[in-house]
Amino acid sequence: MYYFCIMTESNRQKKIAGVLQEDLANELQTMLRNAGQTGVILSVSKVSVTSDLSIAKVYVSVFPSDKAEGIVKELNVIKPTIKHRIALLVKDQLRKMPDLIFYNDDSLEYIENLEKAVKGEENPLEDPDLLPKRKKS
Repeated sequence: MYYFCIMTESNRQKKIAGVLQEDLANELQTMLRNAGQTGVILSVSKVSVTSDLSIAKVYVSVFPSDKAEGIVKELNVIKPTIKHRIALLVKDQLRKMPDLIFYNDDSLEYIENLEKAVKGEENPLEDPDLLPKRKKS
């Protein structure tokens, strides 16, 4: 018999995630402005921290979505700089700054595609190329 344990976030994890989310959002927007990226909106949609508080998964939403992959790759390249800046901001609240891993949050794009399909703008039944091809296993 197998038992599956679903781990829920502790209050400490939630508090740390909330602090990191707010500080990361402010810092990333400042860095984006200073880099001269105009016409790009970046928001931190979610931060989840592992139970040992060593890793923070940061989900960023980028508009326009065609620039998202490039920006997320760049964030992962410069994450030591970002980690240092955030560590300076949270030094009174955290003993050790978790490592950051950035992910693209494409949920808004997914919702937009669902809305288009529901409204009939893009019907996958009429145009099967709209759906990704299933891979045979």
